[in-house]
This record gives sequence, C-alpha cells and structure tokens, in this order.
Amino acid sequence: MAAEPADITVTRLVWADRLLDQVETPKGALRITLGLGSGLARRACDPPGVVWAIGDRGPNIKVGAAVEDHGLASLSGLAELEGAKIMPHPAIGPTLAQLRVEADRVVCLQTLPLRDATGAAFDGLPGPGGDLAAMEPAFDLSGAPLAPSLSGGDTEGIVALGDGTFRVADEYGPSILVVGADGVVVARWVPKGDGAALVGAAYRVEDVLPALSARRRLNRGFEAIALSPDETRLHVILQSPLAAKDEVTAEGRGRARLWTLDARTGAPLAEHFYPFDAPETFRRDAETGPVGPEDLKISEAVSLGGDQLLVLERISRTSKLYRVTLDAPVLTKTLVLSTDDWPQIDADLEGLALLSDRDLLLSTDNDFGVEGRETAFFRVSFPAPLADGEQVAGGGGAPW
Repeated sequence: MAAEPADITVTRLVWADRLLDQVETPKGALRITLGLGSGLARRACDPPGVVWAIGDRGPNIKVGAAVEDHGLASLSGLAELEGAKIMPHPAIGPTLAQLRVEADRVVCLQTLPLRDATGAAFDGLPGPGGDLAAMEPAFDLSGAPLAPSLSGGDTEGIVALGDGTFRVADEYGPSILVVGADGVVVARWVPKGDGAALVGAAYRVEDVLPALSARRRLNRGFEAIALSPDETRLHVILQSPLAAKDEVTAEGRGRARLWTLDARTGAPLAEHFYPFDAPETFRRDAETGPVGPEDLKISEAVSLGGDQLLVLERISRTSKLYRVTLDAPVLTKTLVLSTDDWPQIDADLEGLALLSDRDLLLSTDNDFGVEGRETAFFRVSFPAPLADGEQVAGGGGAPW
C-alpha cells in the first residue's frame, strides 16, 4: 500500500534551464535550452546529492506544431508522414550532465556531450538500415530530409557505474550505449541481427540484445534502465507493449517486456512482463480527454536492492510509481505514489533517482524548451525506506 499523502513531503527544487541558442522562425525566435530531464542516476560512490542526468535526441518538433506554432507553412506537406520530426538545430544532441542537489536547489557541475572515438559529437538522428529512419524520418527547417547517422541516438535513460562508465538507453533501436567517463561512446549493444547496419561506426557494435526488442512500437523503445546494486545486472524495459502482430507470447499481450542483462556484456539473463493500470485510472489525463492502452508507457526505473525495482508508469499528466519484485514472469505491483495526489508535481515526469533509501529525485523532460517548457526537479521524501523489507535473492523470470 502506498504511504498516505500526509506522510510524504514533496519539494520543488530551484533550477533554471540554460539557453543554448535561438532559431528564427516566421512567428519569432525559437528558444532552445539544455535538455537533461529524460533520465537520472546516482553513482554509489559519488558524494551525497550528486546525480547524473541525460537529455534525449535533441530539439525536435512535430510537423503540426512547426506549422501552427512557428509559421513554417512550407512543412505542411510532411503532416501525413507518420513519425516525422523537424530538427531545428541538428548539431545539438545527447548530453550527459553532472548535477548536485544543494538544500532546495539543483546546480549543474558539468556537461559532457556524447562523442564517438573520433571526437565527433553524437546527434539525435535515427541510424541507418532496418526501419529506423523510415519509422522516424527527420527533416530540417526547410523540409529537407536529414540523412541517417551512425552516431545518432534518442537517449532516454542512464545508469552510472562505480568504474566511472555509464550505460545509456537509446529509444531508437533500441540500443544500449556503453559510455566512458569522458562521454565517449565505446560500444553499442543492438538487437541481434541489426549490427550490420552500423558498419563503419566509430565504436564497437555488438549484436547481443534480444532480437524481439527491434520490434518496438514507433517512438517506444528503451526509456527505463536500472542497475543492480552489485553492478552485475541491468534491467531495461520497453516503453510500451509490442504491437499485437509482433507479440509471440500470451504473457506479453498488453504488457511491457522487461529484460535483465549482464551489465558488462549486454547478454540477456531473464525476461519479465510488466502489467499496466487501466488508462482511465490516470485521472489528470482522463479528465482532459479520451485515453487508451496506446497512451500508457514506462519512462524510468531504479533498483531498490535485491530484485526490487521502482518503476515510473505514466500517460502524460499523471505518473505513478510502483514497486515490483522480479520473482515471477508476470510482475505484481505495489503503488508507492501517484501524482494525482500531488498536483504540484508537473506533467511529463521522466527522470528518477534515489537520493537515499527514502528520498527520490524526480525530473521532467523540457524537450529542449521548444514548446516553452522548463525542466522541473522534485525531491520526494517518504517516512520509511522505499524497499520492501522482504527482499528476494535471485530473479523468478523466464531464463534466457
């Protein structure tokens, strides 16, 4: 059972987004700010309050918004192209940021743009081959198509290891980036059979992820990634269930796949299935219009120790935090918090990190400010440790 709202303290932390650039459009300047709220992580050996954050692919705009909000009428011909995105500043791509929580504010200590071994910056473009570029084609402000990129990624989640390296979840492929302490991508784990498309990349390409992960729905790859406390296992979750035509098991129908991977090699170790709540129970979303199963998504996860995870399940305005134990193929959930009880917590929560055994840091995704949104950070304090006292040693999922 979730703690009573009266026992939980929510504090909005002081933070101001950094302006990166402005792009002129027919309706005025489009402000682009630093994006870093897509994923949060704490390294166990870091000083108290220090966390790592990551932004997603970079500034991008849906075609309809580009036409209506920014007056780019020349792009209206792209409106019927499903998944199309306008990239107003393709040079701005995925970036790591080291942050510190100081009392009731967040400060940025450093930023590390992701780079390949040649020093070239990563960008937010889809990769070549397969159906990635076809599913999510990118265009510049003039409507010209942007070519697929070997150094592209839609980075959505992060974990920080004690040796200084990172594992970063990419929503496109999906894939996992192995990143050095200096922000250099040294390897990319991709679904089996997809590695050939990345020949020539300035990093190792390893076909180790489950082949089925490549069948993720449009814009619904890996967002949630968690690291076990002993740093031997990664837990990654597809944002949404597979489409019915791609699902191969009864357990997977309507449930998101959670894979446990070897944190050093990416080899799959186990598979679980995460069940979603009914869409209408996300009250703030349901009050604004119809909601359905296609709107449900998993945006973040963090390990609570043993085989327990805290999972962020949401639509947009409402987010729920559930504790799950990896002791059966189909997971059972215990509600920890619903933002329907906390209207001061903003929509679009995507980042989640443990500051202590009973304190969380939450962040929203500002989408690089292209829609005027600011990143928001919230510290949520609970009256007792978040982990269930009855920890389970060893997962009960289906072995790989």
